[in-house]
Amino acid sequence: MSGTKRFSARRAERVWRMGEPNPKQRAFFLARSRFVAYGGARGGGKSWAVRKKAAGLALRYPGIRILILRRSFPELRENHILPMRADLAGIALYKESDKSFLFPTGSRILFGYCDAESDVLRYQGQEYDVIFLDEATQFTEFQFLTLTACLRGANALPKRFYLTCNPGGVGHEWVKRLFVERRYRGAERAEDYTFIPATVYDNTALLAQDKGYLQMLQNLPEPQRRAWLDGCWDLLEGRFFEEFDRSVHVRAPFAIPAHWRRYVSIDYGMDMLAAYWFAVDERGRAVVYRELCEGRDNGKGEGGRGHIISAAAARLLEENRGERVEAWLAPPDLWNRRQETGRSAAELFAEQGIPLTRTGNERVAGWLAVREWLAPRPDEDGAMRPRLTVFAGCAELIRCLSSVCRDPKNPEDVALTPHPLTHAPDALRGFCSWWISPADRPARRAHDLLTDDFTARPAPSPLGEGDRWRVI
Repeated sequence: MSGTKRFSARRAERVWRMGEPNPKQRAFFLARSRFVAYGGARGGGKSWAVRKKAAGLALRYPGIRILILRRSFPELRENHILPMRADLAGIALYKESDKSFLFPTGSRILFGYCDAESDVLRYQGQEYDVIFLDEATQFTEFQFLTLTACLRGANALPKRFYLTCNPGGVGHEWVKRLFVERRYRGAERAEDYTFIPATVYDNTALLAQDKGYLQMLQNLPEPQRRAWLDGCWDLLEGRFFEEFDRSVHVRAPFAIPAHWRRYVSIDYGMDMLAAYWFAVDERGRAVVYRELCEGRDNGKGEGGRGHIISAAAARLLEENRGERVEAWLAPPDLWNRRQETGRSAAELFAEQGIPLTRTGNERVAGWLAVREWLAPRPDEDGAMRPRLTVFAGCAELIRCLSSVCRDPKNPEDVALTPHPLTHAPDALRGFCSWWISPADRPARRAHDLLTDDFTARPAPSPLGEGDRWRVI
């Protein structure tokens, strides 16, 4: 070994040991599952952990290929390239031409960024042993899944995907699903995913050097403070339906009275068939009591590819369970005639026994209508209650209403990404923007003592008279 390499090895040891990791960072270093996520709040020491882990892997495994990604190049340069050039001086050679460090052992650390969603396609066909996705919630699920296909190689080197994350951003929902809620689909396996939550309180080095940072986080507005300081994944900065509150709008299922009017609103595509059943009482209040969400987005339908129209109609009728429906509501695009057949999706649904009713397609006006339904208003007893509530079993609608964000270009509209979050709200919008009718009060039959007969007369209210109105 040359003198330079001997010096590099000694310096590498000093650099690797420079700074004592806190317990959460140590857990990140020691994690061995295929996907490891670290963070959850601001100030948890994520960037430092990424730099140290990447350098450690490059020094430990000769010939390993490592990719570190951020959303933009300025972030990449400030958070990783410049600090690592200082740390690895005399250890690895930085090449500006391809933004990489080359180690004497043949190991390489490469840097990349994805300003636009399609930028991730530049990495298709490339192979990496380890990938670091820094600030993963700034990436879409499409970008993440595209990168997972690059994690491969015909060698004995470890194959791992490391992520750092904070609540919020375009990737909030898929990161939350995999690492916080641990809801898996398809071939995903729970044992492949490890989440190491960390907050600023775990980063004792930062707290010792910058006491004002903690105070800044504590002074943030409540939703942002809970996300950035506490690492709360249920509160999302910039979420669209700020008035949606699980404690107010989500209720336990109950028997729907038979005389309440029923409506079904759908949003259809091969990527997702989203359908919701609504029941409307005599006061014009509605409850969402059933949902059907199946398509490519969740791997359902034939071969996990979603439902063609005939299959979608069959599933809708199956879930409807013979109930009388006032109207099957659907967006106007289902009336567009297809070039290959000259027929519309609405015609094909009608042939399968589901006559669709066209709703409006004004997005901003539709979202205002949804908000009106969600807004609490005085009830007959003076209590404040929303006009629309949701059964707890409608998990996809609850998840999407809690997660969809504002369109950054139009704050009055829902963001179109992540696209899988938009199907359920779109179906809800169709109902809320449609003119629905309250249920008729059922007739109450009372015994006439003079004629020994029964005479029908209007009931003042069906509520509380379980023996005089039928439920199903």
